[in-house]
Amino acid sequence: MGNAVVKSAPVLEMKGISKSYPGVRALNGVDFDVRAGEVHALVGENGAGKSTLMKILAGAIPMDSGTILMDGKVVHIDSPLAAISHGIGIIYQEFNLVPYMSAAENIFLGREPRGVAPGFIDFAKMNNEAQQVLDRLGVKISAKMLVSRMSVAQQQMVEIAKTISKKARVIAMDEPSATLTEHELDNLFALIAQLKSEGVGVIYISHRLEEIFQIADRVTVLRDGQLVATKDIADTNRDDIIQMMVGREIKEKIPKRAAELGGKLLEVRGLCREGVLKDVSFELRRGEILGFAGLVGAGRTEVARCIFGADPIDAGEIILDGEKVTISSPLDAIKLGIGFVTEDRKLLGLILSMAVRENISLANLDMLALLGFIDLKKERRVAEGYVSDLSIKTPSVEQKVENLSGGTQQKVVLAKWLFTKSKVLIFDEPTRGIDVGSKVEIYQLMNKLAAQGVGIIMISSELPEVLGMSDRILVMHEGRIAGELSREDATQEAVMHLATGGK
Repeated sequence: MGNAVVKSAPVLEMKGISKSYPGVRALNGVDFDVRAGEVHALVGENGAGKSTLMKILAGAIPMDSGTILMDGKVVHIDSPLAAISHGIGIIYQEFNLVPYMSAAENIFLGREPRGVAPGFIDFAKMNNEAQQVLDRLGVKISAKMLVSRMSVAQQQMVEIAKTISKKARVIAMDEPSATLTEHELDNLFALIAQLKSEGVGVIYISHRLEEIFQIADRVTVLRDGQLVATKDIADTNRDDIIQMMVGREIKEKIPKRAAELGGKLLEVRGLCREGVLKDVSFELRRGEILGFAGLVGAGRTEVARCIFGADPIDAGEIILDGEKVTISSPLDAIKLGIGFVTEDRKLLGLILSMAVRENISLANLDMLALLGFIDLKKERRVAEGYVSDLSIKTPSVEQKVENLSGGTQQKVVLAKWLFTKSKVLIFDEPTRGIDVGSKVEIYQLMNKLAAQGVGIIMISSELPEVLGMSDRILVMHEGRIAGELSREDATQEAVMHLATGGK
C-alpha cells in the first residue's frame, strides 16, 4: 500500500513546533508535513513527543512557538473546532465516546442533522448516514447500538468512523490498530488506501513497525521531543528506524549496585485476562529489581494491576513465599505485603486535597488506630520520619500534597508504601515527569530496598532506566512476555526488537 512516494506539495506543514511543561521540554523545534494522498508515519519511543504534536494539531493544547500552514497559508488552530474547520481530523488513542449514546449519536455529536421542526434532530437521516460510514469500514455494527454494549475494538471503529464522517483533508491516527483483530486491521488498511486515492493525507502513529512498512510512504522519527529524521520508507529499514528511535546516551547517572539475590519471593503462573493478558508467567527473587519493558498497550500495567487485585484474572496462579494466594482486591494485596506505586500518582496514588501526613498513613491506618481512633501524634511522628529519611521537600507534614512538585509527590507515594513494610513493591513509571535529581534519589531508594531483600518490579518506558536499574528484563508485546534478557545481554536495540514483535 505504501512505498510509492507521493511528490505533491504538502497540504499540511508544521514548522518549528515547540512545547514545554514544568521541567519537561516535550517538543523542541519540530518540523513535520503531510502531502495529499500519502501516509506519513510518525514513530518514536513512549514520551518522544508524538501525541503532543498531534494534540497541538488538533487544537487540544496550545504550542509555545511555531507555525501551522494549510495549502501554504498560515492557520491558527486554537481549539478542536478550529482544527475541524480547517479539515483536520484526529483519532486519539484514548476514546472520546459517550457510552450511553448510540454509534450514530457519537459519530454526529455536535453535528446532528436537523429535523423539519426547529430544535429537533432527524434521527432517520443520522442513523442512515452513520450506517453508511460504518459499512464503509467493513464492520458489523448497527448505528443504533449503544457504545456501552460494544467491545473495545468496536468502539475503536466508531471512533474512526466519527473522524471519517467529517470528510477531513488530513487525518491523524494515533495507535489505531492497538485494539483491532487481524480482520479489522485489514479493513482499516483498505480504508486508508481508499482515503489516499481520494487525496486525503494520513498521519499514522504506531509502535508496530511492520505496519509502517506495509502502509506508509514516508516516516518521521522523534526522540526526546526533537526531530531525528524524515525518510522515504523505501530508503530505510526496521533496524535503521529502531536505531533512530533509541540512539541516545543515558543523560543521568543511574546508580545501580550489584545485587545479592535471595530465594524465590513471588511467582506468577499462566496469568490470563481476556483481551488483555495471555499466559503471563515469571518469578521474582528477594532483593531483585525485575524490569518490565514494552510499548504502549503491551500489558505491563495490566500485569501489575492483576497482581495487586485491582483487576480480576480469568486464569492463573500467584504464589507468594511458596504459598498460593488469592488476591481479589488491593486490600488483600496490601495485607500480603504487596505495594503498588501507580503510574498516575495524582489519580491513583494520592489524595491531593489531603495533607502529606494523611497520605503517608493512608494504606496502613491499622498501625495507627487505637480503639477505632487514629493516634494523630503517632501519625505525625511516622510522617515526619519519612519526610526526613526521603528528603521530602515540604514546609510541614500538614502541607496539602497538591501544592508539592511532581518529584516530591512521588516521594510521598513511596513513603506510603514503605510504611506498609511491603516485601514486594511494584513501581509503574516511577520517575515519569520528575527532575533528574529526584530521579537519582528514587534510584538510590530502590537500591536500598533491594539490599534489604525487598523484591521490586519496575515498569518503565525509559529504556536507559530499565537497562540501568534492572537485574533482569522481561519484554512484553501484545499481552504476552515476548522475551527475557539478562542484565549482561540487554541493549536498547534488543529490547526494542522484542517490544515491536521481533523474534
